Amino acid sequence: MVAAAVMVLLGNWQLDRYQGRTEVNEQIDAGQRMTPAPLADALRVPTGGAGTVGPAPAKDKVWTRVTVTGRYDPTNTVLVRGRTVDSRVGFEVLTPLVLADGSALLVDRGWIPPAPGGATAQPPVPAAPTGDVTVVGRVHETESGAGAVARRDGRLEIRRIGVSRLAGELPYPVYGAYLLLDEQTPAADPVFKAVPVGHANNWQNFGYVVQWWLFAVMALFGYGWVARREAHRAAGIGTTPVPLDRAAEPTPSASA
Repeated sequence: MVAAAVMVLLGNWQLDRYQGRTEVNEQIDAGQRMTPAPLADALRVPTGGAGTVGPAPAKDKVWTRVTVTGRYDPTNTVLVRGRTVDSRVGFEVLTPLVLADGSALLVDRGWIPPAPGGATAQPPVPAAPTGDVTVVGRVHETESGAGAVARRDGRLEIRRIGVSRLAGELPYPVYGAYLLLDEQTPAADPVFKAVPVGHANNWQNFGYVVQWWLFAVMALFGYGWVARREAHRAAGIGTTPVPLDRAAEPTPSASA
């Protein structure tokens, strides 16, 4: 009974995960279809000084499609290493977009392959457009486990996109999320590949729900079967009877 109860709780936990991942997938799909909104509709302006990071987006604003105009700061371009697109390992390129108020939004301009020599060899980065640039993209929350920010050959490098980590290396306040670029004016360099947005595997969690609940039913069924067998054994049902003619025979005496 305890095992069945634990299995039901595990099934409920997986059900919560299924519902959460389904909600994320629906947000991703809705973001792809929606008309771009102003940046202020999804993210609050950072109010601190240089090197600080603004508030993170509300849960329902993640994956919102937004548009914003500013100027790229290529001197603080960030290379995000170890990123895979189309089964190839390369770099994603983040470039701060500095807005009119002096704050900056990190824009993931896309993926580029490494230079010859290996997956960690820094590639030449296509130049960012000069002057005012209007970008359209989807709000992506900061990634966990970013690790330390390194400088190599004069460029910032990081393993995962940790906005707060990167903000400390930049000379302006930074928004609390980054933008996954869909399009920009002037157009982006064709060497960039769009970073695909993967959907969460919610059906795997649904399968676990069914699995744990079936295990709970099997545990209860097994308990009932064992209890019934023990009850029959205690009542003598199913035991081999002793023949009456043999039971009536006297036991031979030692003298006989």
